[in-house]
Amino acid sequence: MPGTNDTFDFDVIVVGAGPTGLTLTIDLGRRGVRCLIVEREPTPAPWPKMDRSNARTMEIYRRIGIADRVRALGYPADNPMDIVLAKTLNEPAVAVQEFPSVAERRDQIAACSDGGLPLEPYQLVSQNTIEPLLRDVAEHETPNTTVRYATELIDFKQDTDGVSVVVLDAAGEEHTYRCAFLVGADGGASTVRKKLGIKLQGRAAIREIRQVICRSEDMYERMVITKGRHYHFVGSDDGLVVHGDRKEMSYGTSLPEDTDFESHIRGLIGFDCDLEILTVNTWRPHLLLADSYRDGRVFLAGDAAHLVIPTGGLGMNTGIGDAIDLSWKLAGVVNGWGGEGLLNGYELERRPVGRRNIEASGWATDGAALYRQISSTYVESEGEAGKAARERLVDSFLNDHGRMHGMVGVETCYSYAGSPLVVHEPGNVPFWEFSRIEPHGRPGIRIPHMWLKDGSPLQDSLGLDYTLLDLTGGADTSVFEEAFRSLAAPLLVVRMDEPQLRDFYNGSLFLIRPDLHIAWRGDVVPSDAGAVADIATGHGAGYRP
Repeated sequence: MPGTNDTFDFDVIVVGAGPTGLTLTIDLGRRGVRCLIVEREPTPAPWPKMDRSNARTMEIYRRIGIADRVRALGYPADNPMDIVLAKTLNEPAVAVQEFPSVAERRDQIAACSDGGLPLEPYQLVSQNTIEPLLRDVAEHETPNTTVRYATELIDFKQDTDGVSVVVLDAAGEEHTYRCAFLVGADGGASTVRKKLGIKLQGRAAIREIRQVICRSEDMYERMVITKGRHYHFVGSDDGLVVHGDRKEMSYGTSLPEDTDFESHIRGLIGFDCDLEILTVNTWRPHLLLADSYRDGRVFLAGDAAHLVIPTGGLGMNTGIGDAIDLSWKLAGVVNGWGGEGLLNGYELERRPVGRRNIEASGWATDGAALYRQISSTYVESEGEAGKAARERLVDSFLNDHGRMHGMVGVETCYSYAGSPLVVHEPGNVPFWEFSRIEPHGRPGIRIPHMWLKDGSPLQDSLGLDYTLLDLTGGADTSVFEEAFRSLAAPLLVVRMDEPQLRDFYNGSLFLIRPDLHIAWRGDVVPSDAGAVADIATGHGAGYRP
């Protein structure tokens, strides 16, 4: 499939300026791809949706160069990240799921030498705060990008040479643009997906939830209870999420729409404070996966491809993973060095991750449902029956309800083993645990974070494009370099003598993809280095289990 030519207005057009679409646009632009992103709304969304960028997302934002700016918008590094079970916010907690603050996690990462922790801690920052930052970076700081809000996709048609895209601007005028590729990152009700006729499969409209967005200038500072990020209340399935500025909050409940939410929330707070209800939204969570992530030159990413319940924080973060997988593959084809297999690899790699994350979110949701079944069993009685009921409730809160907050394996250990863009090793299967990090160096996995002898992180030594990592510091890699040169594919050779890393990763040489996933490993340069290069760049037959 041809990539781009001078007749195109843009190489790639992205529909939808949420975190997925904006991250994709930024990464495409910095890879030299001329990109237009259109968003039908006039401004970024005003209300919070997601509330936590996970460790993998923060590693990606570190690579882009905005991690510190993202953190500046959210919880301070020393703010507790605990999940709290409460009667009211004006008395001690009933139970606490303890999680390290960002500062505490940084200390743990600094002391970790076994690959068991990611390079970056998570960060609590709401979507309505992070989107304006991403817009600013895409619009004003990234080359090759054009950002247009109040511009709606009306229609598109693809042919063998490209895609013709029709949009409607704020003045009501239609414009037609020609591009090589179109990406629908336009949410769960995706216009792109619907026009392609791609169906969603899974569990739809699992519950009906009211999201009450409120603001208080003084509640968080004045409350008696343990400081944290989420508060759940005994006797109900309600939850209060405190967002990055500790003033804006989201209260989730199944109470009717006509509830006096201000009085209800004030009762849960338990003391008089400033409180304003900003808006009440009704939404229905889904666990749905698109039948396909691609039709010809048109791709789906983010919520357009998968709808994940917020339990576990896998919605936006999965979309960011889509973006960082798709961007370098589109760039490879646009820039002329990527084979057709590169684009085929997007769905083959990301759809299993979407399915696995939906399973993980469903597992977490089922745990929360178990907790809800006994959430009304809290009693004040001092007798044995009352004590047993309280213990049962706390145990369910910590374990059943707690499933959703510890899915570190899903976040950072997903594997592309079996992809045609990853060299096969016998016994290497694409499986990963939900709640446990199992670091290793097998092809397909994101290379685990490790510290070098000089105290710097390995990730910061890896290039924007392909990196051939020589952990002996002196291997003859000329045949690899020639193989990439023959494809006009970018390759950075990084040499370092790191015995600890050789032992941990179980290899001396690693071919690392632009998304930091391992494409190949070995102890010596293979005689068929050209075949390895072909596989990694989408020109080879690859391996399909």
